[in-house]
Amino acid sequence: QGENGLFLVTNFIATVQQSQGTCPESPAVPDAQCVEDVDCPMGNPVSPGNGIRTGKCVMFNSTHSTCEIYGWCPVESSTLPRKPLLAEAENFTLFIKNTVHFTKFNFSRCNALQTNNSTYFKTCTYNPSSSPFCPVFRVRDVVEAAGETFGDLALLGGSISIRIKWDCDLDRPAAQCQPQYSFSLQDRRYNFRTASYYWDSQRRLYRTLLKLYGIRFDISVHGQAGKFSIIPAAVSFGTGIALFGTATVICDLVLLYLDKEADLYWKEKFEEVR
Repeated sequence: QGENGLFLVTNFIATVQQSQGTCPESPAVPDAQCVEDVDCPMGNPVSPGNGIRTGKCVMFNSTHSTCEIYGWCPVESSTLPRKPLLAEAENFTLFIKNTVHFTKFNFSRCNALQTNNSTYFKTCTYNPSSSPFCPVFRVRDVVEAAGETFGDLALLGGSISIRIKWDCDLDRPAAQCQPQYSFSLQDRRYNFRTASYYWDSQRRLYRTLLKLYGIRFDISVHGQAGKFSIIPAAVSFGTGIALFGTATVICDLVLLYLDKEADLYWKEKFEEVR
């Protein structure tokens, strides 16, 4: 068994040139709303917010007043576009190459078709019916196989599990040992933040904050293989015979000494000769 994963960015929000300083907290944070300074005790963090309260209640806009904070300013905007910025990512492809090795049988197998055609992997796309041995998967096909549409999942992100299962009977030809793929949706939201930091000419610290939305693919591989061997078969057969013999002895002991009809069983099993 093994697991791996990759992340495809389909949407992002960038807060350009944040600097350390003071600014009003976003009104989208309930804990930041205030009427007067007493609502913003100095030194207490805004939960879940973007900084530490300075003790002042300030105007965020013409309709909202929020606590002033010390942190990275201006605060992050939570506005999302109505469609993913990288909508064409649905036509991106994933090349998943997987090799299994069953050490007990010294047997290896790859999920990619063994071919001398140098252009095969550039033109093929996985299809469970027409092209089951192509390891190139289109993102839209994977998302739809998991029961979702790309447009809905790409806007706020999500997580999809790709399961590769090997179930091989090594008494049959090696070509019949082929992987089986399954796709399932794990989460309808997935995002994370990353930032790059830099100094300006006056030695003030700035950063560019990126909040990335996208689709995470968790790839897991499971496999098992079996092959007939006379020695394990003989051992199993002998063990079975021994168990049958032991079972007979145990049944006799129970019926002869523990059962309430032990006398009747004794007379039927043994013949007394005088």
